[in-house]
Amino acid sequence: MDREARVFAESHFRGLEGCLPRRVGPQLDRVDFIEKPDSFSYADFFKGYLLPNLPCVFSSAFTEGWGSRRLWVTPSGKPNFDYLLQNYGDVVVPVANCGVREYNSNPKEHMPLRDYISYWKEYIQGNYSSSRGCLYLKDWHLCRDSSAEGVFTLPIYFSSDWLNEYWDALDVDDYRFIYMGPTGTWSPFHADIFRSFSWSVNICGRKKWFFFPPGQEEALRDCHGSLPYDVTSPTLLDSRLHPMRDHCSPPLEVTQEAGEMVFVPSGWHHQVHNLEDTISINHNWVNGCNLANMWHFLQQELCAVQQEIIDWRDSMPDWHHHCQVIMKSCSGINFEEFYHFLKVVAERRLLLLAKGMGPGKVEGGKGTRLGPEQAAFDIGRIAEVLESVVAHPDFQRVDTSAFSPRPEELLQQLEEAVAATTSL
Repeated sequence: MDREARVFAESHFRGLEGCLPRRVGPQLDRVDFIEKPDSFSYADFFKGYLLPNLPCVFSSAFTEGWGSRRLWVTPSGKPNFDYLLQNYGDVVVPVANCGVREYNSNPKEHMPLRDYISYWKEYIQGNYSSSRGCLYLKDWHLCRDSSAEGVFTLPIYFSSDWLNEYWDALDVDDYRFIYMGPTGTWSPFHADIFRSFSWSVNICGRKKWFFFPPGQEEALRDCHGSLPYDVTSPTLLDSRLHPMRDHCSPPLEVTQEAGEMVFVPSGWHHQVHNLEDTISINHNWVNGCNLANMWHFLQQELCAVQQEIIDWRDSMPDWHHHCQVIMKSCSGINFEEFYHFLKVVAERRLLLLAKGMGPGKVEGGKGTRLGPEQAAFDIGRIAEVLESVVAHPDFQRVDTSAFSPRPEELLQQLEEAVAATTSL
């Protein structure tokens, strides 16, 4: 991030006055296509898409040097099953059954990759049909395995990635995934975890995306208040089941070709279908641009948990603590861990600024670097959100006595750093 981009971003957030932008501006009728890497800078992406929270598609030129595009794909553009079997055949992978609905998702099982590829070959030979159903390999964490070196190169546009920076520091998890599936596999209607950004690259194959800007999903709720499972279902046209459907604009539709990269903004609900046998690499990520969205989402998640067990509030000892435990189980994070997430990210940036280091001296995660302008912007965003966290009544019920630093102390450090960086 350069000085101009930082000033632009800080002005953007001052204009919001601490509020979340609930919707995009004028209704979009298309998603921009970015053709040439040489003429599209980080600042172009940051100001044109990341800050305004708008989707875009990058051409295959941005990924042409990736090892996976060379090794995982046959000359005819199909998945290279032989290579995948030779290198990853014994790896156990998660597989979803697209033909079975479990709540608004699909049930998963685990199997060796070689068994999944055997199924995939049989599925193709059976004219894309099988008694086992339509199986989709989803959320395979190959990228945290050292064997994944050379599979891809993190695009600079997505390098400010706090989510994976934090989980890399803990060395327990990440939000980098491989998806593989035959024609007809799909992901039901959803918004990404923690209201993160995401990016998705087709190593081979084609996908069809249906995008809905933030807020539009509310008009798709049924008469019971539930979001749809499949936005292409004819039942969505039934006004008795979906009384607000006419208030929802048509989705933005994108067909993603092999090698192309889709940027999915924060809070945009979407549904994705594989039009061909497809392999994709997908990352979820959070940074200063959508941190407030993540915090807002976590507050909503806690409210939902509290509402579910409200009847036990007076009779259950430590009811508020139990709500946080349930939230962690359901969402993968609670208020306590969110503070530790902010702390890890903040302390790295405070260290950089305290040492007066130039760009490229402190790692922000695998394959990324931090400079002083980015660090200063990040600290400002963390300070604003942490102030809201510290003031939240449910966070005040969290036992922070063993935290180091205490939340109030970290907030003070951040506020002092923000004041000092105004001259940067």
